[in-house]
Amino acid sequence: MTEKKRVLITGAAGFLGSHLCDRFLNEGFEVIAMDNLITGDLKNIAHLFQDQYFQFYHHDVTKFVHVPGKIDYILHFASPASPIDYLKIPIQTLKVGSLGTHNLLGLAKEKNARILIASTSEVYGDPLVHPQTEDYYGNVNTIGPRGVYDEAKRFQESITMAYHRFHGLETRIARIFNTYGPRMRLNDGRVIPAFIGQALRGEDLTVFGDGLQTRSFCYVDDQTEGLFRLLVSDYSLPVNIGNPEEITILDFAEEILRLTKSHQKIVFKPLPKDDPLQRQPDITLARKLLDWEPKMTRQIGMQRTFDYFKGLTKEELYKSEHKDFSAHNRK
Repeated sequence: MTEKKRVLITGAAGFLGSHLCDRFLNEGFEVIAMDNLITGDLKNIAHLFQDQYFQFYHHDVTKFVHVPGKIDYILHFASPASPIDYLKIPIQTLKVGSLGTHNLLGLAKEKNARILIASTSEVYGDPLVHPQTEDYYGNVNTIGPRGVYDEAKRFQESITMAYHRFHGLETRIARIFNTYGPRMRLNDGRVIPAFIGQALRGEDLTVFGDGLQTRSFCYVDDQTEGLFRLLVSDYSLPVNIGNPEEITILDFAEEILRLTKSHQKIVFKPLPKDDPLQRQPDITLARKLLDWEPKMTRQIGMQRTFDYFKGLTKEELYKSEHKDFSAHNRK
């Protein structure tokens, strides 16, 4: 009997991390999930606890990380990912991108494991190049409120490449663009759950600025497919993984109203500081290297996402998702 490959997934109780746990178990891996549950939720992986090839570690990766036995792959997805979260825990956000990444690179070196780092389109900041290609260096305000997230990811890429070049470590870097699907947190400040939550509660939809800023939304199954292909590829430089189909926030709000059959108004509020005005990946490299591009249409993907949110209880729909981060802010 062939011994199963073992993969460590950090941030495993989060939206994208939990879907990666599903994917790797389905691929025949033994999955070691790790999360400190600051923003993750055990309900996202509760269905996996009966699987003999799944185990969970409640641990903060900014502390020393030890996992007994061999590890073949590491996927580092531990990080606050929504503006509400990383603006409330700015220091923890910086630490998970720096100390956490350092710890996991060290673990990968010790175990002779290949590691994939979850970077983000935020490394491009408010881009002056459109669409964004991997060779664009970005336009980031290092001292702005979003800088704690943007610079954590940029440092994460730098130290990963340093380990690759200096230690010969097998590394992969995914620049992830807006991803959506079931298990997103309802009130985490990101566009899709914010709009759907407002629609389900009968509230007006909030659009920031004039609504002409753009985003490009990738369904989670497409995202995990791209990430899996990148992990098993032979390419060590950053690769954009996202959907190049661009839409304005205003058009998307109107799309949500049609999807949810809502009759609320769209209201406008000031645009947050450093909020990107354009976000669209150039995925030429992913198409060439990975033979990958998104397959899911936004119409079907959004219907699946809406069906998931419709299944929430009234208590879940109205409760605040904003956790008490005060203890972590003191660190």
